[in-house]
Amino acid sequence: MRLSACIEWLFAAEAENFADRIRFAHSHGVEAVEFWRWTDKDIGSIEWALTETGVELTSFVAEPMIALTDRNNKENFLKGLKSSVETARRLGAHTLIAQAGNDLPGKSRDEQKVALVETLTAAGEFLEGTGVRLGLEPLNTLIDHVGYFLHSTIEGIEIVRATGRPEIGIVYDVYHSAVMGEDTAEVIADNIDRVFHVHIADHPGRNEPGSGNIDLKHRVDWLVQHGYGGAIGLEYRPLASSATTIAETRRLLG
Repeated sequence: MRLSACIEWLFAAEAENFADRIRFAHSHGVEAVEFWRWTDKDIGSIEWALTETGVELTSFVAEPMIALTDRNNKENFLKGLKSSVETARRLGAHTLIAQAGNDLPGKSRDEQKVALVETLTAAGEFLEGTGVRLGLEPLNTLIDHVGYFLHSTIEGIEIVRATGRPEIGIVYDVYHSAVMGEDTAEVIADNIDRVFHVHIADHPGRNEPGSGNIDLKHRVDWLVQHGYGGAIGLEYRPLASSATTIAETRRLLG
């Protein structure tokens, strides 16, 4: 099982510089990393650190982070996606993460869903042949992302399937799903082929596995047993040192 450390939080106490966070991750046996936005980072130094250490970059967010629920944002997103893909290919990442954006006042849910499908379909057409995929991420609206449009994994899968594009899938965040009261087996069902990346954190607190009451091993085991072969993204706020929490996560997940 490959673990992908989200260096927005992990190794942040050890180094301010993202390139050095990659080096810290490598020194503790982490074989993959990820982060959020790329336009606010020194891509050159990150590229060098990845090359130097051999660490894989699994994913980052496709920018600009604008509401894909608004049809007026379609062209701006596609323009930004071109740059995001160029950066992903430069750094060796194969998955970009898409944020749906907030539920827009004055627009029906159906209207926003149509806009989302249209933009993602166009994104899939652009991504064809690039080796880069786009994962739409459902988020919880009870704690961390009040007002976000997409809080249902089932609805997220319906949206990406509606695009008809194999380049479009979901990022399944076990923490967000659990906060929304979802059962992994029920919401993913036979759609594991649409799960491009997985995130984990415990609840309450969004801290390291074992700090809360989510049975993360059971959920991750189910995903793997049903065909998920990608990395497990560690997107949590560490209460102990990052290295300690990663070692404990390896033990917990087996």
